Amino acid sequence: MLTVFKKYLQDHTPITDEQFEQLSREVTPRSYPKGRILVKPGDTSDNGYFVSKGLLRAYATDEKGKEHIIQFAPENWWIGDRGAMYFGEPATFYVDVVEDAEVVVVNRNFMDRAQEICPAYARYNIYLLHNTARHMQQRIASLLAATAEERYLSFIHMYPNVMLRVPQLMVASYLGITPETLSRVRKELARKNFGK
Repeated sequence: MLTVFKKYLQDHTPITDEQFEQLSREVTPRSYPKGRILVKPGDTSDNGYFVSKGLLRAYATDEKGKEHIIQFAPENWWIGDRGAMYFGEPATFYVDVVEDAEVVVVNRNFMDRAQEICPAYARYNIYLLHNTARHMQQRIASLLAATAEERYLSFIHMYPNVMLRVPQLMVASYLGITPETLSRVRKELARKNFGK
């Protein structure tokens, strides 16, 4: 787990082996089985998760218990409830394990320490935050104005291998459409692309 995390950091920042050795004291590698809930609404934990292997997701539920998926996190993605992690607020989202996962658990101390040890990490973290904000804006615009087909194509672009790893119901939840609509969209795209 830490080897994957180290490679990820070194691929994106100039963190040396020695700096990573110092930072590794601030993280905890963990393995979690499919179905484990890592964060639930009301939690005050400041943990975030880097996915070395497996798949996590963040979601909210409405008053009827219906799930609304906010994010998937396959390998080399970060996930967590930012309100809880950065602002000390009670979590508003669930984060759970969709596939057996190996993760690196980080908290606010890691973020602060990483920026002290490697100032370039601060720049990379700001880039990640801006990229997250950009994707969230695009996602909101998509949910408000895009067709089901456009949302599905955007999903495939964002998560190229997730479609094959999760039930269709989860993809539909992420897209904000019914599973029946998703089936129709996929059939229509197949017909367009293969002339059927």
